[in-house]
Amino acid sequence: MFMGEYSHSLDGKGRLIIPSEFREALGDRFVITRSLDPCLCIYTMEDWEKFVSRLNSLPYNVKKQRQLVRFFLSGANEAEADRQGRVLIPGNLREAAGIDKDVVLVGVGSRIEIWSRGSWEENMSSDEINDIAEEMLGNGFEI
Repeated sequence: MFMGEYSHSLDGKGRLIIPSEFREALGDRFVITRSLDPCLCIYTMEDWEKFVSRLNSLPYNVKKQRQLVRFFLSGANEAEADRQGRVLIPGNLREAAGIDKDVVLVGVGSRIEIWSRGSWEENMSSDEINDIAEEMLGNGFEI
């Protein structure tokens, strides 16, 4: 399980150091792809295969479901960290998430999210979280 928040910067070649706390759990190969939020997601190969299996179980005859599958799979890139723990974030993914230089890596259970610092700060400063918590508590979720 991934958890925690780590601030890093991309180097001039678009490489990012994966925190040592995440590297061992990720394994040698992992997948980076787009997210529904303005960030990227890193999955272990095992969790990626589970995710793809769920995507592939969606009926092909529904246009919105095909679009969702395309969204995630067309942006997916298999990756591995180099000896220094760096991974290249492809340009198309950096652009999709609005990632320039300063990033925040966040462990959120089965995946790691990569946010631009600005988007992360904007997302975390939202007063909306209290409304979300109240709604979830009304649905039987307890904190």
